[in-house]
Amino acid sequence: MEVKLYPSFEVLLVDDELPWLRSLSLTLEGPGGITNLSQCDDSRKVMSILEQNDIGLVLLDLTMPHLSGEELLEQIVAEYPQVRVIILSGMNQLETAVNCMRAGAFDYFVKAVDEERLVDGVQRAIRMVELESENRAMHKRFFRDQLDAPEVFASIVTNNAAMRTRFQYLEAVAPSSQPILITGESGVGKELVAEAVHTLSGNSGPLVSVNVAGLDDNVFADTLFGHVRGAFTGADNVRKGMIERAAGGTLFLDEIGDLNSASQVKLLRLLQNGEYYPLGSDQPKQMTARVVVATHADLDAKMAAGEFRRDLYYRLYSHHVHLPPLRERKDDLPLLLDHFLAEAATRLGKKKPTPPKELAVLLSTYSFPGNVRELEAMIYDAVSQHNGKTLSMKSFLVRIGSHTEYLSFEQSAHLKNPFAQLEDLPTLQQAGQLLVDEAMQRSTGNQSIAARLLGISQPALSKRLK
Repeated sequence: MEVKLYPSFEVLLVDDELPWLRSLSLTLEGPGGITNLSQCDDSRKVMSILEQNDIGLVLLDLTMPHLSGEELLEQIVAEYPQVRVIILSGMNQLETAVNCMRAGAFDYFVKAVDEERLVDGVQRAIRMVELESENRAMHKRFFRDQLDAPEVFASIVTNNAAMRTRFQYLEAVAPSSQPILITGESGVGKELVAEAVHTLSGNSGPLVSVNVAGLDDNVFADTLFGHVRGAFTGADNVRKGMIERAAGGTLFLDEIGDLNSASQVKLLRLLQNGEYYPLGSDQPKQMTARVVVATHADLDAKMAAGEFRRDLYYRLYSHHVHLPPLRERKDDLPLLLDHFLAEAATRLGKKKPTPPKELAVLLSTYSFPGNVRELEAMIYDAVSQHNGKTLSMKSFLVRIGSHTEYLSFEQSAHLKNPFAQLEDLPTLQQAGQLLVDEAMQRSTGNQSIAARLLGISQPALSKRLK
């Protein structure tokens, strides 16, 4: 299986000393996990390499024959301003370092510097190039207001403008190596978005999904990192962890908000270092999977309560997409209704029923606390009971009418009294008429549905209207 190189662009190493180039490559590939490397030992060839290849970062030796590092830096900054340059020098000269930074270098390191500091500097530069590339891609997509790969999102049934904006964002950030955090209520389709991200990333490895809710720290570590034989009592065989199984692909961690504090520390270290140790082993392994996480929890509230680490949150927040609940994209209801009716009929071996025109109106008056998943369950239940040509609304009415969260004004504690700010109160008759007008508007003139919204009988509503 072909493993995707990191980063997505090439990192060019330029030095006239071949042993140093080989040593630098090993340093970046090993501890850094930076594998998309190319080498050049002749400074005269650098500009043609930049012209012919997708170079995002150049590590440039300062002292070379033919063209010096300072001369090359000036040319690269002028002709390829999107390329970042890190200067490497055998001498620690403050004045030279300052001049290079003023000329446009991203960073300056002495060759004798600690490997960890050098790798960290290269990774910071890679991150900067990725961010700038993502910003250009997002600007391009939002300006055109279209998707490059709409087929990737085909499993997410929507024509909603807010959802399309989120798809454009995901197209821009999917090639990045940084984690993606997907938030949203249960049932909004976070798993489908994770699958879309995996497809868009172009990673050749598999998508491996793990629901981490309820896992204690030992089970979490064993599930992700695996173990060697004899790691603990009962460990009779080597077990590959999910990170290894997702090599070159995507590791999707669902319900990340429910992770306990000890496991949060382990995940943070994994994301920071890109290394992990299988249980019972003292040999580190490099993670090559892209990490995508999802949660329905309010992480801000969890951080305030001390239940979720802030450093982990900001590490995961590199890329964040929040999926709106169904009640905020009710323009999708007719589309979803048609989709799930066809799907349910096919799976249940029935002819697709015709929905009454009032059904979409009825559904639009419901808050759908279970979101798209709840709508799907409603439709499957109705189709399973269906025998005629036109779909009955009975099961929908029962389900909606019995739900405790059905548009209850009294239960909406966050709503303020709409009359509190008025200097002059309307009469009961005026307030009642306003409610009736709003109910008729929401139900598009359907008296039966409007009466349900108002909590009165249809005859009573009809009498008021007359």
